[in-house]
Amino acid sequence: MTVFVYLREIEGQTYTGEVKEKEKAKKQYQKAVSTGQTAGLVRASGRKMEKFTVSVNIAANSNVTFILTHEELLQRKLGQYEIMTRVKPKQLVQHFEIVADIYEPQGIDFLEAYGTFISNELLPWWRKQSAHISFCPTLDQQRKCLGCEGTLIDGDFFIKYDVNRAETIGDIQIVNGYFVHFFAPSDLPRVPKNVVFVIDRSGSMRGIKMKQTKDAMLAILNDLAEDDYFGIVLFDSSISTWKESLTKATKENVSEAQQFIQGITDLGATNINDAVMKAVDMIMKGKRDKKVPERSVSMVILMTDGMPNSGESSVPHIQENVLLAMGGNMTLFCLGFGDDVDYSFLDVMSRQNKGLARRIYEGSDATVQLQGFYEEVASPLLSEVDLRYPDNLVNSLTTSHYKQLFNGSEIVVAGRLTDYSLDNFLVEDFIVKGQASAQEWDILYPEQEYIFGDYTERLWAYLTIQELLSKRSTGTAEEKGNATAQALEMSLQYSFVTPLTSMVVTKPETDEEPEGHFVPQLMSNAWTHSRISPTNFVDGDPHFMIELPEQEDALCFNIDDRPGTIFNLVRDQLAGILVNGQTIGDKKVAPDGKVNTYFGRFGIIHQGLGVRLEVTTHDITVQVSTLTHSDFAVTKDRSLTVTLRDSVRFVVILHKVWKQHPYHQDYLGFYTLDSHLLSPSVHGLLGQFYHGVQFEVKDMRPGEVPEKPDATMLVKGQELTVTRGWQRDFRWDVKNGENIPCWFIHSNGNGLIDGNHTDYIMSGLFKTV
Repeated sequence: MTVFVYLREIEGQTYTGEVKEKEKAKKQYQKAVSTGQTAGLVRASGRKMEKFTVSVNIAANSNVTFILTHEELLQRKLGQYEIMTRVKPKQLVQHFEIVADIYEPQGIDFLEAYGTFISNELLPWWRKQSAHISFCPTLDQQRKCLGCEGTLIDGDFFIKYDVNRAETIGDIQIVNGYFVHFFAPSDLPRVPKNVVFVIDRSGSMRGIKMKQTKDAMLAILNDLAEDDYFGIVLFDSSISTWKESLTKATKENVSEAQQFIQGITDLGATNINDAVMKAVDMIMKGKRDKKVPERSVSMVILMTDGMPNSGESSVPHIQENVLLAMGGNMTLFCLGFGDDVDYSFLDVMSRQNKGLARRIYEGSDATVQLQGFYEEVASPLLSEVDLRYPDNLVNSLTTSHYKQLFNGSEIVVAGRLTDYSLDNFLVEDFIVKGQASAQEWDILYPEQEYIFGDYTERLWAYLTIQELLSKRSTGTAEEKGNATAQALEMSLQYSFVTPLTSMVVTKPETDEEPEGHFVPQLMSNAWTHSRISPTNFVDGDPHFMIELPEQEDALCFNIDDRPGTIFNLVRDQLAGILVNGQTIGDKKVAPDGKVNTYFGRFGIIHQGLGVRLEVTTHDITVQVSTLTHSDFAVTKDRSLTVTLRDSVRFVVILHKVWKQHPYHQDYLGFYTLDSHLLSPSVHGLLGQFYHGVQFEVKDMRPGEVPEKPDATMLVKGQELTVTRGWQRDFRWDVKNGENIPCWFIHSNGNGLIDGNHTDYIMSGLFKTV
């Protein structure tokens, strides 16, 4: 479970972080940073709640202490809980200390602690229900050698343990009217499995990825039990199989399959849809022919590194096809290689079919990652697990039905009791019945009340929010909307940092603010504003976004024209600033016939400083005349920040696309910071909105897509039909972006922009006509 209590000490004062809607928290943080104040922001990274990013800004000449408290529901895998802490101080630390205290009412079965950077084992102190681990090296113990300044501490610190497990219904804990049930029965016989491995052999798997996949598959095949049935499907733009039907995992068959794996060669595109369909057909045929055991568990394991670009290439259509074909009769597990894979596609498709996805990070241990994942799902113990609780005593249950339970894993169910004074109730599944009873944790562990307090209620809330977030990507349009609203409400109520919320800590506005004005930094990677002014940008195909903080809303529109067209984005004659952008197209027209265009080249001029800057997806060219270092700075990473003295900052983001993608290629996004520093006469497709635009929205009504309603907008003396949608903002997450709600203006922004979009076409990258 992940929740944050984020504190800091500023000038002797302590301030507590507050969880707010994501956009509100971000604006509060940006406002504090723009005025030079100390501030902190904690936000979830991606769809999951378990990964988070912390951003901090420290005021000049100040001492600040940030304290982060993090709660997490440990996942039991392979028969143990694991806590891993990455430790990379990169310098000697005067007071270095890792301390862990473990309290488990069931009793601790085993415990080990070690670090990859420690040569000798740690000997943790532990007794029946509690344990204490401490690692406190002195400065000399941290040194690489006597008198060296380098540190030995560079790696991972692990704590692994499990609890005693009685042959009963598991561990049920009741506190303050909420219960949590940990179900992991021991000594159950494994259930035979029917598994089809679907392996990507397209050109992008060439080299180390294919070798690691082969090495992992050779080991995985060795681990199959003789009562298992298996199949192998290979795919690029075409589909092939080892055998046309499922085969029993005898030693002879496994050996033959291993030889087949060693002969895989890589070529072609990526036809995921037909490959998974083939795997499903093999399993269904095995069941129809009664070739596989009646009491068995069926699963498909998909391994890929790319996007579908052959055969059916529409992600929603593939997900729909797989869901209908599997029909709840089997589970889908997806393994995505590297950073280029469309992980969200695999994640949603897995969850729709009662499985899960795992990203396999490219590196020397990718083979171990593959084998480790397989070990987690290799030994099913139960199928169709249904935990039942008394209807008249329990409500608001989290998920209590699971497709499978694997050896070494654990099912966690939480719920609310109708009678808060209730301290016991009956629980049953198809294996065993048992009685649940409450424990007074504050009496058993009086010094650890901060741990046991209201944790069952918070765990119930966490599991409920996770399920609601899952419905946002797998349910109907109505379910998605309702799930989002409920998840946001509960996240705010329980102060959880989720994909919908962030935690922000700033000095209260009631305190006196320091006098003075903001001076733009010369070189900065931080996304800050000199005040709460619009951050307008163009990114994608090409999508223009106009932020309007005063109206707490945003407008967006697309410009569609032929590749190679040069548009004027910003033109300020008084400031002597010009920004033009040239569009590029895809490598070739996609099967759906749509011609996509993106910005692939920008030209930036500052006449007063004598700067002429050309940015493409490949390189940066700077021409200068009267320039000095204090006038101009360029900071380059995955994004490029251009800072002009006493003026605006521009950020250009490079979007990298897999080089062998059949259609798409690298493209650029353009963002403007501190736009209020430009003159009132600034214009251009973006520039005309730097000082805001007044509009009114009325008559909201259903649109063509249920979650995107239409409305009438009054703007610049015209009535326009607009649609509620969103565009991705890559300021905070260059790789994945963040969806920002906006009112979409159709027909190339006609009615919103001054004139027609063709009025902004220029004859050259540095031309004004």
